[in-house]
Order: sequence, then C-alpha cells, then structure tokens
Amino acid sequence: MSQSVIRNDVDVFFDSVTRALHSALLLDYDGTLAPFRVERDQAVPYPEVIPVLQSIASTGRTRLFIVTGRKTDDIISLLGIYPSPEIWGLNGRQRRKPHGAVEMACSDEALVQALIEADHWLSAQGLRGTAEFKPGSIAVHWRGKPQAEAAEIRRRVLLGWSDIAEQTGMVLVQFDGGIELMPPQPDKGDAVRAILEHLGANVPVAFLGDDITDEKAFAALGDRGLCVLVRPEWRETAAQIWLKPPEELLDFLQRWLKACQPQHGE
Repeated sequence: MSQSVIRNDVDVFFDSVTRALHSALLLDYDGTLAPFRVERDQAVPYPEVIPVLQSIASTGRTRLFIVTGRKTDDIISLLGIYPSPEIWGLNGRQRRKPHGAVEMACSDEALVQALIEADHWLSAQGLRGTAEFKPGSIAVHWRGKPQAEAAEIRRRVLLGWSDIAEQTGMVLVQFDGGIELMPPQPDKGDAVRAILEHLGANVPVAFLGDDITDEKAFAALGDRGLCVLVRPEWRETAAQIWLKPPEELLDFLQRWLKACQPQHGE
C-alpha cells in the first residue's frame, strides 16, 4: 500500500474522531505502550505517552481500553492513569471495569489439570524459573537470553507441552519472547467484539497492538475501525498502518488528542 493511501486512510479516520461526540481507543500494553523489559515489573510506558493518554481521557470524548496479556492488576500500577480505563487482561479472560470490579472467565477441571501437568513438566525440566503463572495459563519467557539458549527453551517447551495441549483442548500461543499455554477462548478478538457490542455503530474505534496475539484483535475490528501495528520492525499483519515507537506512536496519540479537543464554535 502506498504512503499516500495510508495517509488518506488516517486523515479520514481522524476527521471522524473530530466530528464524533464519542470515540474509543483500544491499546495493547507491552510492546505497544511500553518497550519490552526482561524485568516485567519495570516495563513502564514510553516517555510522554501517559500524559497524552491522560489528556485524551480527560476530554470526555474518548473511552480508553487496555487489552493485554498481563493481569489487570499489573496494568494499574504500571499505567498510572486516573481514573483507570477499562482493562481486559489475560488476553481477554479477565475484565476490570473502570469502577474496579473484576470479572474472570471460569476455569474448568480440564484446564486446571492441564496447568498442573505443565507445571510438573517445567519442574522436571528445570525450567520453572522461566515461567510466569497467571490465572488460567502459564507463560514461559526467554527474552534477554542468548539466542541459542532461547531457541533451545522454545524447542523443549513446544515439544513438552504439545501433548498436554492436544489432550486437554488447550492451545500454545507464541508471542514475542515466549510461549503461553492457555484456553482457546476467550482471546483478544473476543475482548474487542465484547467492547464493540457496547459502543454505538458510528463510534470511531482504533486498536493499537504489536504482537501476534493482537492479530485476533485486528481481525475482530476489521473494517469497523482503524487497526494499527506498533513495533520497531515491520511484519506481516492485518493492520492498516504501521507506526514505529516511540516517536510515531506519540505523534499518533497527540493527533488523537487534538481531534477530540473542542473545535472553534463548539
């Protein structure tokens, strides 16, 4: 797609944000709003991103949603926006509403058994230290490890967890720097569809994401809104536009802020 076509698409979209009384901005966290960090609790957003998001929310014309693989509680402390936006955590399995109530998808016996088996396997392989244990899933991380070691961990986990996933109906989802054993649903696409159900048909919507898991969100949004890939390097994607963080991401958010501020004559 030519750059002129891309610019035209974005111009048309922001014109719709300017004209609309309400809009919705859906955002992944790691890799999108914040650079990846080996120390996951230190993955703070890019400089200036939070003040702009806070200003966007304060206009009262845009609802913010975070759709992330993290637990919702992790996002609260890292994001620092008040009042907190609605957060869909664990790739759509957990929802924290703006007033603080948290909803969680139910875990059945087969899921629990799969996670127990996967945990035992990690312990037997000496890999438990690479794991992040979440409600309803286990993720193994190899970010920051030497390339050969990371490739070996990936190979072993894929080999060891494939039978568990096949026998229990779980899925193995690879992401940038790791792999996660999780239920097949809900996912980020389901989260986006749930959000869209509560938005008016004419509300401008955009989803910004970076990882393979965000492709389901892009597919769910489709031509209903603007899908934006945010990452330093290009990859094949269903998104309409690509932004390199942090500069192009910040430019996009600042343009959103300008679009939802009161216009002359309002």
